[in-house]
Amino acid sequence: MNILVVEDEALITDFLRRGLEAEGYAVDTAACGEDALAALRRHPADLVILDVMMPGMDGFEVLGAIRARDPELPVIMLTARGEVADRVRGLDLGATDYLGKPFAFAELLARIRARTRRPAQNGAPASTLSVGSVTLDLLSREAEIDGGRIELSAREFALLAYLMRHPGQVLSRQQILNGVWGYTFDPRSNLVDVYIGYLRRKLSANGSSPIETVRGMGYRMAREKPA
Repeated sequence: MNILVVEDEALITDFLRRGLEAEGYAVDTAACGEDALAALRRHPADLVILDVMMPGMDGFEVLGAIRARDPELPVIMLTARGEVADRVRGLDLGATDYLGKPFAFAELLARIRARTRRPAQNGAPASTLSVGSVTLDLLSREAEIDGGRIELSAREFALLAYLMRHPGQVLSRQQILNGVWGYTFDPRSNLVDVYIGYLRRKLSANGSSPIETVRGMGYRMAREKPA
């Protein structure tokens, strides 16, 4: 699946490109509206991530041009503007979704999946994650381990979901920080370690936790139930 990222801030473009490629997406980038439209003519995308405030053509103008040639292409708009009028304008022009800056990469991924999701065989999208003895219901926001309910805060739930979407994969603290908290957080922060500790205490069964520490590298969600 190919995603076009239209963003004039190099830091954000690089953050998005690296994160999306790590998730298996092919990524094209454009730093202005004119380049974005040219890129779409060369290589049609499956989804566009479109910044609003850019030099030259702004995101609203680019969105109008996209909709003139492809009414169905999913477009997620990014903006630092918080005014309701701007969100309404984007949605009225045909934006599929709207995400304000700063944002957590995990939330952007969830919105991408929601806008490009293919129905499951029974016609309903998958709404649960299950790894080992842990199950998350993404719709009801409920978590279970060995069939028993556990109470999680919103941030704990987001962190556990991020780990469970990468079972068996070692994730660095920086990857987790970007994915769950967003690119604006200080990489020296100990937020990841603090919340991993919270989760471990809630998930521990008989002294074991499905979240493993890989020394010098990061954390990993075990694929199998801890012994």
